[in-house]
Amino acid sequence: MKIKAIFLKPYAKYIWIILMLVAWEVTAKLAPVSPLAFPSLELILAALIDSVINGDILMQMAFSLGLILIGLGIGVVLAFLMSFLSVVSPVFASFTDTCVSIFHPLPGIALLPLIILWIGTGSMAILFVIVHSVLWPMILNMTAGFKAIPEVYKKIGMNYEFNTLQSIIRIFVPASLSFLIAGLKISWARGWRAAISAEMIFGASGGIGGIGWYIFNKRVFMDTAGVYAGILMIIAVGIFVEDVVFGKLEKNTIKKWGVA
Repeated sequence: MKIKAIFLKPYAKYIWIILMLVAWEVTAKLAPVSPLAFPSLELILAALIDSVINGDILMQMAFSLGLILIGLGIGVVLAFLMSFLSVVSPVFASFTDTCVSIFHPLPGIALLPLIILWIGTGSMAILFVIVHSVLWPMILNMTAGFKAIPEVYKKIGMNYEFNTLQSIIRIFVPASLSFLIAGLKISWARGWRAAISAEMIFGASGGIGGIGWYIFNKRVFMDTAGVYAGILMIIAVGIFVEDVVFGKLEKNTIKKWGVA
């Protein structure tokens, strides 16, 4: 029962990560596998430390994070505008539903030939892919959140004679905050994957390239340990954003206010 209780704790994720790393190291050391395809943790950490010391992986990670933050910001603003207009206008709601039905199932990578023709292969092309990946799940969550607001909240706003902007700030956003944060988490994950994939295809945009370009370079030169080092960095950033950034955001908002 004690073991079961441990794995029900919030930190159980890290226990599983440690167990997987141990299994990896045992396999790399004892199983008849090539170090080129299955390097040990020692080799991976050495490659990671070397890349951190010379600054390559840190600069490229910072470049990728900069792009994803810009793309996420653009996508959230567009999603907010489209979602709110969908709530107040049935005609625009029909248009938004049609756009979501068409573009939400469409992977950004499938648009790459067109993006290259329209924009080229620089940072703007990667930004386009990120915004495309962020926009549609954010619209779905925002629209669901706005529609889930109890009608009595809207009537209270009418009694206070709130204008449109006041209704958005004081009613729509607070009442649908759990939906907005859930949409933000999904959009972040989709945008992060899209950015790395686009970087691996478009190359060193912006002069230095991002973490996707780092992994691509290591693969070209058969530096498998370097490839895994890049993947570890991506995983570490993902866990940090999920547990620290979004965890703190949820703790200080929806959990603190009793929404969740």
